[in-house]
Amino acid sequence: MACKGLYTCRLQHQHPIAADVTRMAPSRGLGPVHALRRLPAGRGGFRAFASFTKTLADPKNKLQRYVSSSDDPYLNLSIEDHILSRSPPDSTVLFLYVNRPCVVIGRNQNPWTEVNLGLLDAARPAVDLVRRRSGGGAVFHDQGNLNWSITCPRNDFTRDRHAEMVVRALRKLGVERARVNARHDIVLDQGLEERASDPGDTHRTPYTGDDGTLPQPLKVSGSAYKLTRLRALHHATTLLCSPNLHSIPQYLRSPAKKHIQAQGVESVSSPVANIGLAISPFQQCLLHEFAEMHAAVGKAHVVTTVGQDHLNVPDIKKGYDEMRSREWMWSQTPRFDLLLDKPNDIGIEMNVHHGIIKSLVLKRARLSPKSQEGLRAALLEQKLQDIDRWSTHLQTRIGSLDDRTLAIAKRLEELLPMPKLIGS
Repeated sequence: MACKGLYTCRLQHQHPIAADVTRMAPSRGLGPVHALRRLPAGRGGFRAFASFTKTLADPKNKLQRYVSSSDDPYLNLSIEDHILSRSPPDSTVLFLYVNRPCVVIGRNQNPWTEVNLGLLDAARPAVDLVRRRSGGGAVFHDQGNLNWSITCPRNDFTRDRHAEMVVRALRKLGVERARVNARHDIVLDQGLEERASDPGDTHRTPYTGDDGTLPQPLKVSGSAYKLTRLRALHHATTLLCSPNLHSIPQYLRSPAKKHIQAQGVESVSSPVANIGLAISPFQQCLLHEFAEMHAAVGKAHVVTTVGQDHLNVPDIKKGYDEMRSREWMWSQTPRFDLLLDKPNDIGIEMNVHHGIIKSLVLKRARLSPKSQEGLRAALLEQKLQDIDRWSTHLQTRIGSLDDRTLAIAKRLEELLPMPKLIGS
């Protein structure tokens, strides 16, 4: 099957992309987050949720394909984890899904350093905050982004293998500038000069520049991974036609980052762009490319649609509830130190471990002994997830607050806000 001639949002890949580029740099203003109409899921037979796990776990099903009809990020990531835990050890499974607007951070990341939580809280309920179970960096999802997920035997896993599959699908749709880069991401080359290139080389295009040359390629897909004893999960974004492209860096830039020394994984910022394809044709091409790539394993069974009804699967519901909990979002945060001890700041140092304040040092805080004692009593061993607002919490624990303590509460509110999560 050739995937040519299918509808695209805007196919402009014979020339460098300019209009749909955003960089991780300041921009002027922040418009509303846009939600596109949810596109239909892939065609194919429907398996009732009651038989989903049975079909998934059947040893005869070496090659499986699933498409989600839901845009709930908590559900889609829980289905994905169910696929990882229940699919046969020697099977390979493709799962495609589109999420509503959300910021998704890696399992070992600090939300206060990776996300502008104040901005996200102001956007509620338009933008969700999600902590996934795999590692990697923070990303923004919306209905202009297709997420692809491959679960395969661990011995078959490489960081490039299925990214190369996605590049082949993109090129069949005319995106000849797409390639896999040295970081295992998918980028669009922006070179002006066309050079000789092997069409089968998924790591180079006719527009690939020499190392260090400009213009810089634009990132359109970033990956994350999770490895178990026998299985590997590789999932990634694909920026196709996001209407929120220029808002993404504002959500992924934290005002608290420069004040925090943190353990865990730090995101790497890159200039990003839309590919310019509609989701439906790319989805269909990717489903075919997956089946073609793994034809030696066996025939891929009919594309199965999964969705909201699959919350009736107990393991999926358990994972779904966990991902929406405050404990999962905040208590998974690696140890970090908040340092506000510069002369023009409030003069405190705070150590937080698993979302609990473990130490508090007051430097130049200019507080009375009574206020210092009250502040320590109110904050030490306190779970951050239980603080809706810092001023309210301190007033409840201490009583009336003097001006200096109010200033401390205001500063902590700026840097360590606690957005309400869906269902919390």
